[in-house]
Amino acid sequence: MTDMEALKITPINKVTPQQALRRYRNSPLSLILRLLVTLSAILTVAVLLFLIAYIVVMGVPNLKPSLFSLEYNSENASLFPALINTVLMTLLSLIVAVPIGIFSAIYLVEYARRGNRLVKVVRVTAETLSGIPSIVYGLFGFLFFGVSFGWGYSMLGGALTMAIMILPLIMRTTEEALMSVPDSFREGSFGLGAGKLRTVFQIILPSAMPGILSGVILGIGRIVGETAALMFTSGTVAKVALNPMSSGRTLAVHMYNLLNEGLAREAAYATAVVLLLLVVAINALSSFVAKKFSKT
Repeated sequence: MTDMEALKITPINKVTPQQALRRYRNSPLSLILRLLVTLSAILTVAVLLFLIAYIVVMGVPNLKPSLFSLEYNSENASLFPALINTVLMTLLSLIVAVPIGIFSAIYLVEYARRGNRLVKVVRVTAETLSGIPSIVYGLFGFLFFGVSFGWGYSMLGGALTMAIMILPLIMRTTEEALMSVPDSFREGSFGLGAGKLRTVFQIILPSAMPGILSGVILGIGRIVGETAALMFTSGTVAKVALNPMSSGRTLAVHMYNLLNEGLAREAAYATAVVLLLLVVAINALSSFVAKKFSKT
């Protein structure tokens, strides 16, 4: 039996071991590339598992009820105020960044004319903002919101700084998600008599929602794990921020301070476990919502 006859009999995307061995003999480069790709995947998974195992082994034994006290002091090193501040910081940042990022992407994809110079300027600006180090954002937020506006160290200043940081990420992922929606969806909606605005918000956005949520998830991960920018803007006060103009530390800043002081390293490892669980919970919730949108 020739190779062509074997391919006709074998179902699509199903190759027998004999055929694969024959191909690798004819092209050794394919075998080398496959081995490299497989090795890269294994290394990636191994690094992730090692990090998770290290955090769990070092942090779980140090989880104590005192870490979840309502007030922080030098004896309990409570992470609960920082946990509340992390949730508040994430919500404030998303309230500002998500609408601006999504609406900007809608304009670039659905309303702007092809070849428009403004589109090129916006995309170059977004890519430039994505490459700026977080410490520069922190310095900008401190000078602009803290000094020029007179806010000092505040949750609002930190949230606006983080919104500026994640805005390019949300905008670019939303833009790619909108561009992935087939043009037949738009043509079918227009053919049924729907207007541009109704087509965008009832046809295009629901179809692109899984991709949009992916960008939001990445933005949340950056907010939760950020330290440098928030130390300069929201401060390091270990109390629950009762209003947006109060200073407060997030979990990542709390963990950094504990390790930097060297007085409660065990509490820092426990904080890393809580931070990991928080990120996993947010990702799981976002994936659940994305599946719901994809089914509808």
